Amino acid sequence: MMSNYALVMPIVTALLILCVALYFDLRYKRIPNLLCFLALFLGIIINSFFNSWSGFIESLFGAGLALILLIPAYKFKMLGAGDVKLMIGIGAISGPLILTWSIAYGIIFGAFTSILIATKTVGWVGLKAMISRYIDCLYLGVYFKPEKGDAGGVNVPYAPALMLGWMLATYINYDIYDLMWTVEIMLNEIGTSFNLI
Repeated sequence: MMSNYALVMPIVTALLILCVALYFDLRYKRIPNLLCFLALFLGIIINSFFNSWSGFIESLFGAGLALILLIPAYKFKMLGAGDVKLMIGIGAISGPLILTWSIAYGIIFGAFTSILIATKTVGWVGLKAMISRYIDCLYLGVYFKPEKGDAGGVNVPYAPALMLGWMLATYINYDIYDLMWTVEIMLNEIGTSFNLI
């Protein structure tokens, strides 16, 4: 049962942190530093409590791996500083394995969420302008910066993609799947015992 708590607590904590980050990123286009530091702190505390020194080391490794993987994305202005700090906190909570898959899936989801959010901001005309500009760039072999009204010039929040990536990585994780299976069996047993009454 203790191992179940050790799995549930990080999942619930990371989900709550990501929900708050999503709200701030969509509403204010920024992720508060306090939230990111809280995620880092809670990740270290929770994993250290349930797994002692190995949990502490796994938290630090997850946070450090997020920093190493995402600093280049920040340097090339693909992600904002808030996104990087958020994923450092999520890495401390979820550990290196889920973090790595979260980032990988987040990149895939990011292609879709960025286009959807940019299209919502500038409309179909802006999306057509972006596609036309990219075709010109490919045809001429020269990069043209997006002009006003181009979907490619819209600064889109990346928290939705990161959250979707984390959710998918968590959902298909073997340990989490076993936990969900255990919870389903317990719920079925509780339902059966109520039917007997």
